[in-house]
Amino acid sequence: MEIPLLSDIVIILGLAVVVILLFQRFRLPTILGFLATGVIAGPHGLSLITNTHDIEILAEIGVILLLFIIGMEFSLRQLSLIKRTVLLGGTTQVLATIGLVTLIMLMLDFNTGEAVFMGFLISLSSTAIVLKLLQDKAEINSPQGKIVLGILIFQDIIVVPMMLVTPLMAGGTENIGLELLLMALKGGFVILFVLISARYLVPRLLYLVARTKSKELFILSIVVICFAVAWLTSSLGLSLALGAFMAGLIISESEYSHQATSNILPFREIFTSFFFVSIGMLLNFEFLLQHFFVIIFFSCITFLLKAVVATVAARLLQYPMRIAILVGLSIFQVGEFAFILSTTGINFGLLSEETYQYFLSVSLLTMSVTPFVISYYHRIASYFDALFGLSKDPMPFENEKETHFGDLPELNDHIVIIGFGINGRNVAKAAKHAHIPYVIIELNAVTVRHERHLGEPILYGDAVHSTILSHVNIEKARVVVIAISDAEATKRIVASIRQITDKVHIIVRTRFLQEMEENYRVGADEVIPEEFETSIEIFTRVLSKYLMPRDQIEAFTQLIRSDNYDMLRSMVGRSNSMSGIDLDLPDIEVASLRVYTNDREIVEKPLLELDIRNKFSITVVAIKRDSKTILDITATTVIKQGDVIYVVGRPDDVMRFNNYLKAD
Repeated sequence: MEIPLLSDIVIILGLAVVVILLFQRFRLPTILGFLATGVIAGPHGLSLITNTHDIEILAEIGVILLLFIIGMEFSLRQLSLIKRTVLLGGTTQVLATIGLVTLIMLMLDFNTGEAVFMGFLISLSSTAIVLKLLQDKAEINSPQGKIVLGILIFQDIIVVPMMLVTPLMAGGTENIGLELLLMALKGGFVILFVLISARYLVPRLLYLVARTKSKELFILSIVVICFAVAWLTSSLGLSLALGAFMAGLIISESEYSHQATSNILPFREIFTSFFFVSIGMLLNFEFLLQHFFVIIFFSCITFLLKAVVATVAARLLQYPMRIAILVGLSIFQVGEFAFILSTTGINFGLLSEETYQYFLSVSLLTMSVTPFVISYYHRIASYFDALFGLSKDPMPFENEKETHFGDLPELNDHIVIIGFGINGRNVAKAAKHAHIPYVIIELNAVTVRHERHLGEPILYGDAVHSTILSHVNIEKARVVVIAISDAEATKRIVASIRQITDKVHIIVRTRFLQEMEENYRVGADEVIPEEFETSIEIFTRVLSKYLMPRDQIEAFTQLIRSDNYDMLRSMVGRSNSMSGIDLDLPDIEVASLRVYTNDREIVEKPLLELDIRNKFSITVVAIKRDSKTILDITATTVIKQGDVIYVVGRPDDVMRFNNYLKAD
């Protein structure tokens, strides 16, 4: 018996493998590969797919799972840490974009509902593409990365209310007030249901399921929760996507959310691929070619409008213009959630076929150029920064006193700390303890204001600019410590310092090995990679466990560092310069063993009668009994049940003795 859907699935997934392999060769995002697959296989391409209705059902499941996982990953506690960026930055970006796009659409003779809905679509950026590119560049924790993440989180959340108000904008009802009241009541019921389920029902259910240790039952329970809540909201006249998001929220507040996410993720990847393929099927490539220049024009308008709005949003968060431009150049594209929202608009008549084709074409073009723009966005930002003298902009504080540098102490032979994260704070604490003068440069305006009130010598600014460096008397400093997460900015800061002075000693903290050589090239004196230092710390503890003498461990780690981590970078794992260190490890172990047995042949007997040293070739060096530690071990010392015995011996002898203590 032939199953038509099966052949369509094979065609789509098989073609997607080939297309995405080709796209990966040119480092293009996977989402574009799925969209291109849809264009090729769809009715406007090679017409390889005949039953598009079944594909749309699979795509709907993908949307449900996508929003379900977003709900599970949405943590109110984590959101509170970046609430200012999410609320102020996200609200500014979304509302300003909607307002400007609405004005443009009204000028083009669209009605108000259609104009506002197009503003909804254009305001959303691609979370999947942008975060993946920033992760690849190791800039997700940089200032621009944190702002972008906050704005994208707000967009992912706001898409749900957008779906709810779309039917009202379509004018499908005469009494909008009544519809809003009914929606509010339904929304209140759903929120109440979510709160009760998240607090009482779901945690208990998942606890009972987890106790069975059945992976199949756990996955089944998660899927049932997802689709049951989605079905409930759909029955109330709300969207399936809203229900899926709410189901994710219910699970997110439980201790099982991470396991649930890992279990559902593979299903999401498969079904969301069908969603993007189905969107690609709707793109009329012939329409794109016929209106190519108009589409290019609208794509440029979208690029400029969204980039400028996002830049302004970042400036309102009190970041320098260079960082703000980087944010604008990151989220200028139209994103995947706009595709999800567009299907709702089509269903309610807010998008005509022609408008939808323009929207799809602009979205694909802006998404396609995103990898290339982000590859060069540091150069672009620096160019505009230098061209318009933006580095000389006043510091964005409401209070002139907080921008005044004169209240900093007279700086000479001091430390300049650039970046006040964990590493920067630790350096400042050490300098304060050692009575060494220091000054801090930090980009986060909120951090600067808070720390200045606490008495820290900190100022707001982008250390890339020589004017900021001059304010902290960089030419009179002895040491500069650069401890920021932006690899590109780090290199630019080092170069800027070297243009001012060659005397200061520059210490750079980097995250990855590949950043070391470039920092040395531009003028850093010492580069400390986090991943190698972590490896050294782990190996130091391993050597301590093998009882290597402390002075030999210190000599070993010092030689690794002085050799610029050559041993760890070497494929062989040992450089020639390591030959002077003897790593002959002793074959003995120090172990703590608990006495579980109540065998009278072992407990309540003195060590002399047990004859442990001769029977097991080990030595008892201490015994912990309750909260007391017995260090004076003699032949008359008695072992009792529940004691923790500290012994020294060969590993296999220690194991034999441990088994002896456990015996009944």
